[in-house]
Amino acid sequence: MSRSTVVVRFALQIEEKGPVNPRETQIQFWNDQQSRTFVLHAEQWLPCPREALFEFFSDAFKLELLTPPLLRFRVVTPAPILIQPGTLIDYKLSLHGVPMRWQSEISVWEPPLRFVDRQTRGPYRVWEHEHCFEEQKGGTLVIDHVHYRAPGGSLVNRFFVTPDLRKIFSFRMQKLEELFGTAA
Repeated sequence: MSRSTVVVRFALQIEEKGPVNPRETQIQFWNDQQSRTFVLHAEQWLPCPREALFEFFSDAFKLELLTPPLLRFRVVTPAPILIQPGTLIDYKLSLHGVPMRWQSEISVWEPPLRFVDRQTRGPYRVWEHEHCFEEQKGGTLVIDHVHYRAPGGSLVNRFFVTPDLRKIFSFRMQKLEELFGTAA
């Protein structure tokens, strides 16, 4: 299993690094040979109670704040959205100027510990995103673990998908730092 580890500092300088301290984040990518998927794993510690972070993520419309403006990401399912297992959420976005629709289903809902959304329609052959919230060191470790299959396979993933996902998740982490990064 090959892994690429990148630590992202919030000045958006990207550098190779070792262990993560609480004010840094970690984004890793690797191939999962068993499931024949690519994996994105991201961790970010925030000085905020788990319940507050889970409540924030429970509002599907907050995803618009956490997505780079270039993607023109919008939730199109009418509000309010009651999140529970089986909930379907529809989005519109633009990737490299190409408009597309995305639909996800909430497959696991375990407040305030975790939830899983999986793509039912969209650009990936497989997209299953587990969001976990672990109490740690007086704050919360936010963990994103995504299994995905990119159209076009390994070459498309290496040169297009991984760099795009790294930018998207770096933006997301920077926004979370801005919103929750100072102790209340």
